[in-house]
Amino acid sequence: MSSENFEVDVEKEKEEEKVQQISSPSFFERNEQPIKVFGASLILLLTALFINFSNPGHGKGRPIIRNHVRESSSYIMPFTDASQGVHHPVDDGIREKAVMVTLSRNRDLWQLLQSIRDVEDRFNNRYHYDWVFLNDVPFTDEFKRVTSAMVSGKTKYGLIDEDQWSVPPWIDEAEFEERRKWMEAQEVPYGGMVPYRHMCRYQSGFIWRHPLLDEYDYYWRVDTDIRIYCDIQYDIFKFMRENKKKYGFILSLSEYEATIPTFWDTVKKFVEDHPEHIHHNNLLDFISDDRGDTFNLCHFWTNFEIASLEFYRSDAYRDYFEFLDHSGGFYYERWGDAPVHSVAAALFLDKSEVHFFDGLGFYHPDYHSCPIEEDIRLQNKCICEPSKDNTWWPFYFCNRKFFEVQGLPIPPEVPLD
Repeated sequence: MSSENFEVDVEKEKEEEKVQQISSPSFFERNEQPIKVFGASLILLLTALFINFSNPGHGKGRPIIRNHVRESSSYIMPFTDASQGVHHPVDDGIREKAVMVTLSRNRDLWQLLQSIRDVEDRFNNRYHYDWVFLNDVPFTDEFKRVTSAMVSGKTKYGLIDEDQWSVPPWIDEAEFEERRKWMEAQEVPYGGMVPYRHMCRYQSGFIWRHPLLDEYDYYWRVDTDIRIYCDIQYDIFKFMRENKKKYGFILSLSEYEATIPTFWDTVKKFVEDHPEHIHHNNLLDFISDDRGDTFNLCHFWTNFEIASLEFYRSDAYRDYFEFLDHSGGFYYERWGDAPVHSVAAALFLDKSEVHFFDGLGFYHPDYHSCPIEEDIRLQNKCICEPSKDNTWWPFYFCNRKFFEVQGLPIPPEVPLD
């Protein structure tokens, strides 16, 4: 090939290379569609994350904020939790099927806000559990607006069925009126009050049947006038499930005997009729000092109660409540929901399924629970005064009795007398 032809061929190759470079798609042109898809996805993801963390919305879309104190190696469990052989769960970002439940009147709103604030600040602002409010009359729009603004989970408002908040048809009205006036004259607490009897009966046998609770497995009863004194360092509902607990309490005390003169005899009749419901490893010795002959009046104070709704939905509890209800004791006398719940938990559950909660700090007029261990009070940022604690009193209160029957040691800080 001549040099002339070679130069011509080289020039042609250069021209063809330029044309090819101009006409060939670039990297970005060749990957235009995947890049657009990736970019759009990234923008959507960042937008979702921004909304999720910055928007104070409600419900299951909100993330659980991990509690770094719980995950620290310096975290301290109360002595009583170690004594009871439980563990505190680590947050895993998954909520339980659980709810706070409050029975309230519209006029209780402003007092109730402190209770909600305590539960939210000390616990629920990290977990965003739902809250159900129940009333025998419709809630006002103001009640709904104000409470929903306070709760980090979803708020739900339910109306109580009239037949569950009225004197049942098998009650003799004349006899009821006579007995009610007599108890009032004897100055029995709430002895003359009809609405109080409706409340005790409803808390005993109907609150867990409300349709708004159907989707949940656990509930925390929050009364309108309680306080929570300490940070709760773990998911209290996850605690119940992982430790296989079905009933949890803070304070235990003696019932006012004049309100329940025939209650224990009625319980014994039920046990005779339904021995199949009594658990073989029960807590009978907690509620009776003579193997069931008499009731020693010890009961769990239900103003703080965290419980399995499955327990209340059981055949044992349903049969038990129906038996008590038709005996008339809620009205002819003044049976409270506390002894009703407590006797059921003591007789129908395995004793290992009942738990004493410590380290939370609690108040309901007129009694205080304040952790006896200073390191627990400091860790959980408690604001209670330990000298006012009633938990370990050797008289009237029954927490010591609970630990004795369970065969468990109590904190060394508890005085011997």
